[in-house]
Amino acid sequence: MRAPLKPLDDALAELLARAVPVLGVETVDSFDADGRVLRESATSPLQVPPADNSSMDGYAVRVADLAEGGPAIAAELPVSQRIPAGSPAQPLAAGTAARIFTGAPVPAGADAIVMQEDCEPLEGGERVRINAIPAPGQWIRRAGEDITLGAQVLSAGTRLGPASLGLAASIGLARLTVSRRPRVALFSTGDELVMPGDVPPERMPPGAIYNSNRFFLRAMLRRLGCEVTDLGIVPDRRDATVEALRSASAAHDLILTSGGVSVGEEDHIKPAVETLGELHLWQIAMKPGKPFAYGRIGDAHFMGLPGNPVSSFVTFSLLVRPFLLALQGAADVAPRAMAVTAGFDWPRADRRREFLRVRWGADGRLERFGNQSSGVLTSAAWGDGVVDNPAGQTIARGDTVRFISFADLLS
Repeated sequence: MRAPLKPLDDALAELLARAVPVLGVETVDSFDADGRVLRESATSPLQVPPADNSSMDGYAVRVADLAEGGPAIAAELPVSQRIPAGSPAQPLAAGTAARIFTGAPVPAGADAIVMQEDCEPLEGGERVRINAIPAPGQWIRRAGEDITLGAQVLSAGTRLGPASLGLAASIGLARLTVSRRPRVALFSTGDELVMPGDVPPERMPPGAIYNSNRFFLRAMLRRLGCEVTDLGIVPDRRDATVEALRSASAAHDLILTSGGVSVGEEDHIKPAVETLGELHLWQIAMKPGKPFAYGRIGDAHFMGLPGNPVSSFVTFSLLVRPFLLALQGAADVAPRAMAVTAGFDWPRADRRREFLRVRWGADGRLERFGNQSSGVLTSAAWGDGVVDNPAGQTIARGDTVRFISFADLLS
């Protein structure tokens, strides 16, 4: 009797439990750390900003010097100094104003900034008329309001992006300790596969198809920071499959294949993996994407994806991506879903958990691609994401559904 299909959440939990972040670490220039996973927390050796500074171009003043005249009376003050950003400030003498620029240090004694739009320079800038009485503290950025001395700015496990790299730079970190890039061997199986450029469309033999999986899988792996060894297309033979897996296991953290993981006579991946190592996961209760496999060959992890392109695309997004992030020590790996209103009907409930390709409609609701076949890659290129629909669940227009964005899955 065939074992029941593994629920997706159980399969993901099992994969993540096996994704021990054993990769080595390396120290890289912060300029080159985008997309890498931080392995050592970053603690600030200073406060940011280091001193009170102005958030506007204008004039630094003492509020008491202006309030004496009452709110309806403009005050005229001599300008005692000019403070550009990056220049030191002298203490502000009572009864004077300081011309100040965005980012410049606030002089001691000043307790507010009046923006230049509320001021009129007089006598060539020697004096200024203040036309608005500021509140104490107005337009002043306080020392340490962004980062305090000794604060943990970035925690280990953070996947670094543009904002976090800027944050690291703001505390003076020119180099960061990150996980080594995962080494991934990629190959496809199938005698029907042809590479674009090798055979023109008009000369394609009967039954042949272009190998689209190889292109999007390479791109997705590289977006995750992997070093990819592309082993091309392996013939549909047991001996060739065994040899490709044996060779790839020697120097890679993960072997990723597409095709050949079903139960047909020409599907050799499963028995080949069992010949060389162990198979721990086999077939997932999801649609598309049931023929998914996970195992180990020596020190290398193995993941086998279905040959149908949408199945391969979805299983990579929901299973391989979180695994690779966890392997690098990332703290946040699970796909995020949001509650969105469906603008379509889906009356055919399936026994498996479904992932329907959808996109945003002009009314803010989700539109469904018409053909949800696992071979129609157009649906993934057309869509903005998938609706995660539970097994046995129908959808009516206006229902609230779980939406997972491709923007998150492909980042």
